[in-house]
Amino acid sequence: MADTILVVDDEQRIIDLARMYIEQEGYLVEYANEGHQALKIITEKPPALVVLDLMLPGVDGWEICRRVRATSDLPIIMLTARSDDIDKIVGLELGADDYLTKPFNPRELVARIRAILRRIEKRSLPDSDTQPIVINNLLINPLSRVVKVDGRTVDLRMKEFDLLLTLAEHKGMVFSRERLLDVVWGYNFAGETRTVDVHVAHLRHKLAGMQANIETVWGVGYKFSAD
Repeated sequence: MADTILVVDDEQRIIDLARMYIEQEGYLVEYANEGHQALKIITEKPPALVVLDLMLPGVDGWEICRRVRATSDLPIIMLTARSDDIDKIVGLELGADDYLTKPFNPRELVARIRAILRRIEKRSLPDSDTQPIVINNLLINPLSRVVKVDGRTVDLRMKEFDLLLTLAEHKGMVFSRERLLDVVWGYNFAGETRTVDVHVAHLRHKLAGMQANIETVWGVGYKFSAD
């Protein structure tokens, strides 16, 4: 059965446009015009992914994201009508997986949906030979998706774990932000890379005490290093 995508927006024309392109890719589409309705659908009939506008009547997109992240890793692509960095940063801080600024290219929206769901499907079929990674006092178990620092379990969101695993598996290798978007998020596009920066900041905070570093390579990107 095809995956269901929930599109939440108070502009019907946006819903209709997104729905047309998403359904052409073989997905099913549910939609909601306001926040309470969206939360009801998410609770009663969870979709595979949510495309979520920030400015909604009833309950806004930020609050919906906050409530969803309190209980699940349901993938969320946020839509913002403004290009202000603060909107994007707040959305990512609350746990959105990605964002698009209106007006958006519906083909790009579909490409990002497909990439996120493809990566989730790949994670559900892990390589049984994958061994835990141990670097000093850091342990990463790719199969159970458990991360520990000094024996303390660290609660990471889906993309935070994927980003850490990618960097740790290639210790010492410098990744550009664009390359990390391609490898971790599953798509390559010309545009801002704030997504990567915010997730790196989250990892540094959560992994406090780790005897290793996610280093910034100025003008290039990031690398994982350990003495």
